[in-house]
Amino acid sequence: MSLRGRCVAAAAGVGLLVVTGFPACSSTPRGPYAPLSASARDPAEARRLTLLAAGQPADQNAAAERLLRQALGHDLYHGPAHNNLGVLYLAQGKLYEAAGEFEWARKLMPGHPDPRLNLGLVLEQAGRSDEAIASYQAALEVYPGHLPSVQALARAQLRHGRSDAQTAALLDDICLRGDPVWRAWAQAQRLRPH
Repeated sequence: MSLRGRCVAAAAGVGLLVVTGFPACSSTPRGPYAPLSASARDPAEARRLTLLAAGQPADQNAAAERLLRQALGHDLYHGPAHNNLGVLYLAQGKLYEAAGEFEWARKLMPGHPDPRLNLGLVLEQAGRSDEAIASYQAALEVYPGHLPSVQALARAQLRHGRSDAQTAALLDDICLRGDPVWRAWAQAQRLRPH
């Protein structure tokens, strides 16, 4: 017997008021990530709240998190809100939570490199360097030449002793397109034996 069936059976004879008092007996899922019906979703509001959260000062992470949770309450399938919530979790060192949000974002944003790049950062911090490198490569598969992913992949390959023929090409790309700090780093790496 299902949970709903047990609740209905237990409440039989007690009255309808008791049945409505049990959230588990409701046919509507509850919780922060309960999906809404298509007609109840509000993607425009989710976008607005996500943009508002992105505009919060760096010292206002709690306010940004609250706005992102509200955005997901309006549209559970808004990938940028999941990605940005993952970024907040990553900054707080909540790797498990961050990875979960980046997985959501990756699925909801199939052509965007950011969730894959961010997931790679989480995996690298968790000591899972092979998976991190694979995630950076996946970011480059969906968006070839994405400079932050190029930089992350080159850094991870060198940091974890996994440089290959591709690493030299990545460093060359960073030397050409990176900001001055990354260019200097890439030039120094090109001079070192690997």
